[in-house]
Amino acid sequence: MSADSDVEPIRVVVCDDQDLVRTGFVTIIDAQPDLRVVGEAADGQSAIRIVEQEKPDVVVMDIRMPRLDGIEATRRIAGPGIGNPAKVLIVTTFNLDALVFDALRAGASGFLLKDARPLELLDAIRTVAAGDSLLSPAVTRTLIGRYGERVRPASRDLSVLGSLTAREQEVLALIAEGHSNAEIALALVISHETVKTYVSRILSKLELRDRVQAVVLAHRLGIVGDP
Repeated sequence: MSADSDVEPIRVVVCDDQDLVRTGFVTIIDAQPDLRVVGEAADGQSAIRIVEQEKPDVVVMDIRMPRLDGIEATRRIAGPGIGNPAKVLIVTTFNLDALVFDALRAGASGFLLKDARPLELLDAIRTVAAGDSLLSPAVTRTLIGRYGERVRPASRDLSVLGSLTAREQEVLALIAEGHSNAEIALALVISHETVKTYVSRILSKLELRDRVQAVVLAHRLGIVGDP
C-alpha cells in the first residue's frame, strides 16, 4: 500500500506497562504506511479511556498491568454485550500466562507471544483488523492442553455440534488448527468465498462471536484434526 493511498490506515492503540516494550511496538507499527498508532496506555484503565476517545480498529493489549489488568480491560472493550467492540490482540510472555485463556473468553480476537518477530506483530494486527482471528496452532495446543480442565465439553456443546454438516465440522477442525481461510480453501479445494460462507454458518449455528470461540469449542469437543 502506498503512503498516498486513499485507504484509511488501521488505527491502533498500544497498551503495555513496560515503557521499552510499548515504545518498541509503537515504533514498529508507525513505520508502516497502512498502520497508525492513535494512543498509548500503561494500564487497563487508561486503555479503556483512550479506546472510548479514539475508537481504534485494534488494541494491542498486555495482560499483567497495574490498576486494571488486560483481561478486565479487554472485557470492557470487547466483551459480551459491548456495542461496537474494538478488536483486541493480546500479547503475552513465552510461558503462556494462565490468564491468556481468560482473556480470549473476555473477547480478545487472538494472541501473540511477546518474542514474536516484528513482521508477525504487523501481520497479526492486520489479520485482526480484517475481522479474522489469530491463534498460533502450536500455542493454541499448548494453551488448551495446559488448561484442559477448564474446557471440558458441556452437554449443550455436544448437541449443538450435531447441527453442523460433515463439511462444516471439517472446516471447524481446520479453523481450530490455526489455518487461515486461504489455507482451508487450498486444503479442501474450494473457493475462498465458499470458506467464508462455511465459517459464517458455523459461527451462526454454534452461536459463537468469532473464530477464537470456535477454536476453544473445537478443543472442548476434541474434534481438532479429527472432525
